[in-house]
This record gives sequence, C-alpha cells and structure tokens, in this order.
Amino acid sequence: MKCKVCGGKAVISLRAYNIALCANDFVSFLENRVFKTIKKYRLIDDNDKLIIAVSGGKDSLSLWYILNKLGFNADGMYIDLGIEGYSALSLEKVKKMSDILKRPVYIFHLNNALGKDIEAISKKIKRTTCSACGMIKRYIMNRVCLDKNYNVIITGHNLDDETSALMGNLLYWKEEYLWKKGMVLNEEEGHLSKKIKPLFLCSEREMAAYAVLCGIDYIYDECPFSIGAKSLIYKEILNRIEDNSPGTKLQFLKGYLKFASQTKVEKNHKEMNYCINCGYPTRSDKCNFCRIMDKYGIKGNIVFEEYRNTDEVSG
Repeated sequence: MKCKVCGGKAVISLRAYNIALCANDFVSFLENRVFKTIKKYRLIDDNDKLIIAVSGGKDSLSLWYILNKLGFNADGMYIDLGIEGYSALSLEKVKKMSDILKRPVYIFHLNNALGKDIEAISKKIKRTTCSACGMIKRYIMNRVCLDKNYNVIITGHNLDDETSALMGNLLYWKEEYLWKKGMVLNEEEGHLSKKIKPLFLCSEREMAAYAVLCGIDYIYDECPFSIGAKSLIYKEILNRIEDNSPGTKLQFLKGYLKFASQTKVEKNHKEMNYCINCGYPTRSDKCNFCRIMDKYGIKGNIVFEEYRNTDEVSG
C-alpha cells in the first residue's frame, strides 16, 4: 500500500476518502482538515481568547497540540472528578502536554471544592453519574471562562461522538438537543462562552492514529462510568455501517449540518439574570448548579489551581 501523496509506504488507509497516506502526509492531512474546518465554519476570530477542556484522552490532547501548532494559542482546563485510579493518571497526561506546549492549564478538583467525588455527588443529588458529571462540567467550563476572562471553550468531540449523539437524539426525537449538535454553540445573549468543536469531522480512528504518530501520551482507558452507555452502542452500530459503506458517518453529519442551517428553529429568548449565589448567568434567581447544591446541602468553594511550565508562557 503506497501513499497517495508521495508514493512512499502508507501507514493508514482512509476508506472514507479513498486514500492511503504515509505518516508525515497523514499528520499534514489531519492538521489541514482541522485548520480548514476552523476557517470554513468561522469557529475562531482573531481576538478570541481560547481555552480547551482537556481530559487526558487522545482527542482533547491532540487537539490542544494541533491548535497551538497551527498558531491558535489555547490554554487548558481540566476537571478532576476524583475517580480513583483514573483522574490522577489523566491529570498527569494533561500536565505533560502543558509542559510540552508551555501553556497553562486550570485545574478544578471536585473533592477539594465540594468535599465529594463524582460518584458520591451523583448519589447525593439522585442522578446518574454521567448526568451529574455533565451538569458539573458545563458549569465549571463556563465558570473558568468567566473567572479567567476566556470567551471560547473548545472541546475534543470527534466525528464518532457527534454521530452517535445525533443518532440517539433522532431515535428518541429529543428536539431540545437535536439543534445543539452543531460545530459551534454560540453564547447566550453574550453571557455564556461560545463552544466550538474543531474535530467535528475527524474520526476517532484518525485521532488515535494522529496521537500515536505524534508521540502524544494519553490515557487509553475509557472513563469507568461510561461502561454500558448507550452512546457506545450507537458507535458500534455506526461502525458496522461504516465498514460496509465508508464515508457514511461524514455524510450523516454533513447532511445534518446542511439541514440544520436551512431549518428555522424558534428560540425562546428570556431575559438573563445572574445567580445570587455565584454570579453565574441564569434565567432565574439561582443557577441550576447552585439550586441543586443547595437542595442537597452540598457546600463548597469554586477555585481553580493554575499549573504552568516554569518557562515563560507565550501569547
């Protein structure tokens, strides 16, 4: 198998694009696709101050690496959920990338802030672990932006993540979430940070190959609480379809983007207030996070630990 670009030995075949590429040309191919995605969909403006949510996995760490390599100076944020044997190792990988890029990372320790890990909190507030995790992460991501003056949150959601989520929303006709599967989620009336997904059109397999070829040290294990999640079932189904019909995932997502852009969705714009507890933008007197914490008697203090390389940080 020869590289379609240089004729050398190919290391990966991309059936969705009907090409095979060597290591160097694949790395360039993927980085160029991320760059074109950012430019085509206008994900980043010149004056944006960027922060990426990094988990220690291949997608977010590779994206952090790519963005800074392309000149999009992005700092990091990590949410330590206190998962035994997993969170500490993930943070280790995040700090290693921070050292390589010489960019700071803001760390939120759930145990330090609320006195409990994610499993204990989910039981306390009577939610599944994944539901409690999602609620906390959304709040903390926006809080770090508000506290540290960032205006764009970047996440490492890839093609497989987005197609599986879209499939789940369609199967159950979750219309309130269906229109939030785009590449960019704009800030609400200027109060909350814009969220972007530059890996929207990059597959999980491609990101794993990129991480290995670039020597990016990431945590291989999935979150232990994700075992049995419906999203993994949807990914398996979509992978079977993709094997038989390469390019299906890309067409599914691109078709959705086109359909969504042509579909008018009525949005209920309510006046935004600020939480009387923490100052977070909300449509009531208290934000969802504070209401839940107050209801179940969980007290805490939201603080961020800043980790950075001892060398001077650029940008």
